[in-house]
Amino acid sequence: MSDCGCHTTAKNDAERRILRIALALNASMFVVGAVVGILAQSMGLIADSLDMLADAAAYAIGLIAWTRSAVFKARAAQLSGSLLLLLGVVVLVGVIWRFAHGSDPEGGWMIAVALVSLIVNATVLRLLERFRRGEVHLRATWIFTRVDVIANIGVILSGALVLVWRSPIPDWVIGAAIAGYVIKEAIGILREAQEANENAETATSREP
Repeated sequence: MSDCGCHTTAKNDAERRILRIALALNASMFVVGAVVGILAQSMGLIADSLDMLADAAAYAIGLIAWTRSAVFKARAAQLSGSLLLLLGVVVLVGVIWRFAHGSDPEGGWMIAVALVSLIVNATVLRLLERFRRGEVHLRATWIFTRVDVIANIGVILSGALVLVWRSPIPDWVIGAAIAGYVIKEAIGILREAQEANENAETATSREP
């Protein structure tokens, strides 16, 4: 009996469903984190929420690029990496602004919201495990979520230090650390995307 392709279709549908779930969860947590981050004057939470917004954008790009060409997928990954790089720069500027003008972050709110975000991101990371060694635009979604998990843990620790030391410095430090890590991961995604784009264009040019 010939292969009808039903298994492949089911697999693709399941993977697209995972990206839709991840997109909904991250978009929701972006709103929660951004609102609480502003009210609690926490750069760590604001950085974390913007990271989730970048994740949501990456998942949306992944869904759009699903059935497109290899060149389109590589360029989609470049767009994801560019968004992540922009996020890192914005957060870094925000930290500098807070340092110059001062802030009074609420450690309790930082811990509570970051803990919820950690649970969400750990769940999403597990769902995205199948994309870890996938095409570059899908691998970018896994990398984005891994960044989030690390950022969540950092915000929880900094929130505890804010409570103990009664100082905003741990919040500024974690904000700057998240920004630096995000920029590092963005550069990695952009390099992979550039290589994938060059390979895809070379393959396309060789087609008869």
